[in-house]
Amino acid sequence: MALDSDNFSTLTTSFSSLVGSEQAVWLESQLQLLRDSLRPGQKSLADWQGGQMAVSAVPGAGKSHSLSVAAAIAIARNQLYGRRQLVVVTYTRSAAASIKSKIRDRLKDLYLPPGGFVVHTLHGLALNIANSQQELSGLNLDEVTIVVPNVGHRIIKGLVEKWIATHPRRYQVLLEGMQFDGEETERLRRQSVLRTEVLPNLAHTVVREAKSSGLLPGDLWELSQQATDEYQILAIAAGLYEEYQQLMRSRNLIDYDDMILAALQVLEYEPMRQLWQDKVFAVFEDEAQDSSPLQERLISILANNSLDSDTPPNLVRVGDPNQAINSTFTPADPIYFNWFCKSCEQQGNLATMDRAGRSSEAIVKAANFMLEWVNQNWNKGTKQAAMQAENLLTLPFRQQAIRIVDPNDPQPEANPPSEGRGLEIYTPKDIYQTVELIGKRVIQLLSEHPERNAAILVRENRQGRFLAEQLIYLQREHQIGVYEVSEVERHSQIPEEMLKLLQFIDRPHSPDNLKAALEVLEQRGLIAAQDLNALATYPEQFLYPTPLHPQPKPQVEQARRYCCNLLRARLELPHYQLISFLGMALKYTGSELATVQKLADRVNQQISGNSSLKTTINALEEIVSSERFEGVEEDNDDRYTRAGQLTIITMHKAKGLDWDYVFIPFLHDDVLPGQPWIPTAARFLGDFTLAEVARAQIRAVVHSRYVDGKIPIELPQPALAWQEAGQLKQAEEFRLLYVAMTRAKRLLWMSAAQMGPFRWNTFRHDSATNLQQKKPCPVLPALVRKFSQAAIAKF
Repeated sequence: MALDSDNFSTLTTSFSSLVGSEQAVWLESQLQLLRDSLRPGQKSLADWQGGQMAVSAVPGAGKSHSLSVAAAIAIARNQLYGRRQLVVVTYTRSAAASIKSKIRDRLKDLYLPPGGFVVHTLHGLALNIANSQQELSGLNLDEVTIVVPNVGHRIIKGLVEKWIATHPRRYQVLLEGMQFDGEETERLRRQSVLRTEVLPNLAHTVVREAKSSGLLPGDLWELSQQATDEYQILAIAAGLYEEYQQLMRSRNLIDYDDMILAALQVLEYEPMRQLWQDKVFAVFEDEAQDSSPLQERLISILANNSLDSDTPPNLVRVGDPNQAINSTFTPADPIYFNWFCKSCEQQGNLATMDRAGRSSEAIVKAANFMLEWVNQNWNKGTKQAAMQAENLLTLPFRQQAIRIVDPNDPQPEANPPSEGRGLEIYTPKDIYQTVELIGKRVIQLLSEHPERNAAILVRENRQGRFLAEQLIYLQREHQIGVYEVSEVERHSQIPEEMLKLLQFIDRPHSPDNLKAALEVLEQRGLIAAQDLNALATYPEQFLYPTPLHPQPKPQVEQARRYCCNLLRARLELPHYQLISFLGMALKYTGSELATVQKLADRVNQQISGNSSLKTTINALEEIVSSERFEGVEEDNDDRYTRAGQLTIITMHKAKGLDWDYVFIPFLHDDVLPGQPWIPTAARFLGDFTLAEVARAQIRAVVHSRYVDGKIPIELPQPALAWQEAGQLKQAEEFRLLYVAMTRAKRLLWMSAAQMGPFRWNTFRHDSATNLQQKKPCPVLPALVRKFSQAAIAKF
């Protein structure tokens, strides 16, 4: 329930009468001052008095600040210094530390003790609950290890092999695909694709999607009975999920969703549920747009501290569904928070933080126009468009415009004046001229204002590496630091890359090991992109061709030479030097080499007294599977926004940050919004991918259950499910662009070169001929038509 200013004064006056002291009168005045320092939308959060409340915020609205103020007011108002506490939940450790510090600062200003609240990541909260009653949760943290298996993880590989062995008929149906002539080479190629790509991707997607939605393998088996597709994709998914659960249990491993499920198991026992609810006064959730149904269920149970089932929980959820950019690779879906907002709106408990002081007025207008244009043109001319016009929750964006703040806003330099035109849109002739234009503009801007900062936001890490290599002269010639964030992010991949290459060196005739090594070389840009399955099918023939074999293509010969050089190193170097050598062979940068050296020292220490290539591989397997290794990097986000620095960072990583000048190049239609991609090697299964079809079918079930508690009568067929997957991807790509645009404070620079690479993952920038005509992202021409003064002539 929200209060207006008069009601707030009445509430604090009654609080003063209750306590009856001069200190309470002073506290009342300070609470009023604290509330008055907030913007209109923020005040609604501070005025919360109990029950459910949704707060939908725009970028730069000050969610964290207002959440900390609201928390301090709630602690003071309700005298939370005893057994009950306010629980604040967010999704990253850095965000949790930041909010905790801000709440303590507010309480310190009020001369109140720094208690009455706790701040947790959601998984940290779940772990506390699960660990409080190990008999109920089934978790013993002394015996289990937390892992986050990726597609190439040994757990995923192991469950795929077990599923193939126990489900030969289903595997044979997949092997035959749409059609099959029985040719042996094609059979071997398909087997490789299924075992190393299709089934691992399906398992990885389904486990995360189903488990985070509260679905167990038995639930998927039941749902698969309704499916009528030829492959029985959900039945395959259920089998893979079942093998995953068994394999994880047998090795004493858990994932993060297991922590949530274990916490819910504890809370299912009524005495323990009551015990925990008695400790919790209310739950405040930040970044609620990234919450899954399972996570929402956990915090709702904790916040429901009344014996009356009709009394709503003391639950405040703050988020921005227009900044939901994780739904295509995590189970998060903005529709859940949108539904929560709709429910609260019907009860009169929806607040909107729509005033933001981050960006100049020109940038705000561009972001608002982009949002409105995408919604208006979503599926234009189709049947879906008519349905979506009636149900606004299915559109890519929530209808929520950013408003500039009032002139007397306390934020320093709120809505700063624009630099130049504020919005600049370029159409360079190619990607090289794009870099040239960015370099000149950065030199001009940061030379005039060295106290400011700039960033280039990219869609892919390969774009970032290309830009960093082309702009390296800025530091040397103009003393402008260039910081490539993706270089640091790649550190987390180093142990796995070392493991794959050492496994290949140890057993080079294994097709799996050869393909894994080739994938590392390809991802690092050392060999050309090509059909790796064809190379890995017959390792001996690839590595040691005879004069009787046809002359290999240049890209195949290049890959062979790299692999043979790796094998030669085993003969010429002692095993304890191989990790350092591989770092050099992969052309790691200085900071990456520091991570490699740290890794080599760690491994050599671990295998001391029993040193061999086998024990080195075993130690790396343990490091990769437990994911305890951290690369050499700094600890806070300040390194991304230093004055006088040009930061190169992905759009995803940029969320939550801002810069004076933001450059967004390479905005092409095939990348943003793009289309779901079907790997050429897997097209024998049809015009879709099994993983995305399964994801769409599971979401159809979860959405239906979430709204009315029912299972849909029919699951979407693969063709329709694939179409829905495409819409999900495109909607998220547009939201990602919106996030990128709203990082800018004074200047937003956007471009789409006329010539660019076919795909960045196949692009080798040492050859300028590897370019083709490109279409711009459809948002750019629309922006040019609306803001003609922003368009810079074509070059």
